[in-house]
Amino acid sequence: MILTNSDGGARGNPGEAAIGILIRDENQILKKYSAKIGTATNNIAEYNALIKALELALEYTKEEVICFLDSELIVKQLLGEYRVKNPVLLELFLKVQKLQENFKAIKYKHVSRQDKFQKIVDNLLNRELDKK
Repeated sequence: MILTNSDGGARGNPGEAAIGILIRDENQILKKYSAKIGTATNNIAEYNALIKALELALEYTKEEVICFLDSELIVKQLLGEYRVKNPVLLELFLKVQKLQENFKAIKYKHVSRQDKFQKIVDNLLNRELDKK
């Protein structure tokens, strides 16, 4: 089983945006990834982080993946509890749905920003945004 933590953020909303991702198993961090993604809203950055996390997870498994996010909105949209009304978010939502087909099972879990792994991905994306 592979676990992912992803986070996206923007300075300004929209503003300069970046993503941070961890790929891990139960015992260790397998990969850290971060990148600037241009100008985006926080929600667009969160979706982009999840998409990249799923793409990176494919390097390790096609079995079960658990994705941890601190965006309650996105988790609830992915679980079908909230509708996706924004057309840009809908396009990203559909991209996530397509990526899900690569795995036997996938779960989405909301975690606090205080989660130790979530703090790491937040730090990764903020380091990207601090770069000149």
